[in-house]
Amino acid sequence: MAWYDEAVFYHIYPLGLTGAPKKNSYGEPVHRLNTLLPWISHIKKIGCNAIYIGPLFESVGHGYETTDYKKLDSRLGTNEDLANFVAECHNQGIRVIFDGVFNHTGRDFFAFQDIKRNRENSAYKDWYCNVNLWGNNSFNDGFSYENWGGYDLLAKLNQRNPAVKDYICDVIRFWVSEFDVDGIRLDAADVMDFEYMKALRQVANEVKPDFWLMGEVIHGNYSRWANDGILHSVTNYMLHKALYSGHNDHNYFEIAHTITYVGGMVGNKLNLYSFVDNHDVERIYTKLSNKKHFVPVHVMLYTLPGIPAIYYGSEFGIEGRKERHSDASLRPALNYEDYKDAVETNPHTKLIAALGKVHQNTPALCYGGYKQLLLQTTHFAYARELDGISVITTVNNADHEVSMDLPAGNTTEYVGALTGERVKVHGGRIQVKVEENSGEIWLPAEIYKDSFAPIKTVKIEKAEERKVEPVNIPVGASATEGVKAEKVTAEKVQEAVAKTGEGKKANQVEKAEETNA
Repeated sequence: MAWYDEAVFYHIYPLGLTGAPKKNSYGEPVHRLNTLLPWISHIKKIGCNAIYIGPLFESVGHGYETTDYKKLDSRLGTNEDLANFVAECHNQGIRVIFDGVFNHTGRDFFAFQDIKRNRENSAYKDWYCNVNLWGNNSFNDGFSYENWGGYDLLAKLNQRNPAVKDYICDVIRFWVSEFDVDGIRLDAADVMDFEYMKALRQVANEVKPDFWLMGEVIHGNYSRWANDGILHSVTNYMLHKALYSGHNDHNYFEIAHTITYVGGMVGNKLNLYSFVDNHDVERIYTKLSNKKHFVPVHVMLYTLPGIPAIYYGSEFGIEGRKERHSDASLRPALNYEDYKDAVETNPHTKLIAALGKVHQNTPALCYGGYKQLLLQTTHFAYARELDGISVITTVNNADHEVSMDLPAGNTTEYVGALTGERVKVHGGRIQVKVEENSGEIWLPAEIYKDSFAPIKTVKIEKAEERKVEPVNIPVGASATEGVKAEKVTAEKVQEAVAKTGEGKKANQVEKAEETNA
């Protein structure tokens, strides 16, 4: 057991949330990070106890073309600002992990600049992959090198060079000593050298108890990365895809298959990082054909095996659509004052806050085994079982109420965590009703807490906040194609998620082009 096994994450893209300029002038620091301090209490209020924030460090544009790993981006402030932010999070009981962009650097990074100046005499010419001093690149430097994503703005580090490995390990030590960070999300972990990641894991084991390494992995066998020797966890893009397309297609078979398939990869010892949207993909509210499915999607996010995460702003039901050559609508600036009362006034936020409280106070949702109880295309029930406690989740994607007759755990009564409804156990079973396009978490009466404050019926009709106009050609739109019920296979799961990865790769290239424009 570690803190991250019980975490509910809040994901922040700071350059977007703070409204920072898209291009870095490398001028005097502007203390935009301090505007995030009021958000910490909101994050805690909606039941999150961990923050994933990044990229944070000095870069040219979107943050993934690093200039200096040891200096907070000038558009966000100073190192002191970042240390104070982490300290305030810790004061409020919230852990913090940073985005670690260790696969590639920007062209303004000191090692790359040294190659430009000194060429064959540079001590850093082996810091990058396949540097050819007789070649050329799109910037006409008179040498070529391996880039990431097909764009020369992102120079790929030679991760097998011991000097590079030592430098990045030192960066991790610096982040812990300077900022007291609790973990790192590794950007583009699925294209990193495994020996390189093993070295990072060794440092993680040394710098701080329960220091967490989570990797961005789109598709493949997750256990190659998430295991005792490399990373603690990876992003569960397979579940991400299944959650929205399974609802759009009224197809809980797809979701059920994905749960079983991923569970077969990683077993019961590892918790993957679960999400329904992030800074690279469209907002969940935009992706859902029926906006009312916001409820069952999030009920499942918080009750299935995994570590749930909310992307900033999605708790308000805002929209965000991928636009050609721009991710701006996915990463908007938000004013805290506009949302400070959302837990009381916004139905989306009320739901997220209720789910966060239930998850934090129900160990079975963090550690319990998974058991499927009932499966139909439009309704689904499963249990999380721990130490004789069985927590049952029921979801319904139909436009009508459904009744379910389910095997119950060793108790006499269940209480709905969201509605407060009580049902008796008869003959080892319960009979429950689930409203249209909704979901419920049924807790044994002995572990139900009055402090859960049931929110009764959550009615999601339309987005009440920020909206984004649709575009004609969203990048990676093919990833929304659903996989039909009885024909779901492991190969189709991988194929569909691979499309999501292709969209992300195209997105990264477009981000580079946008920055260089």
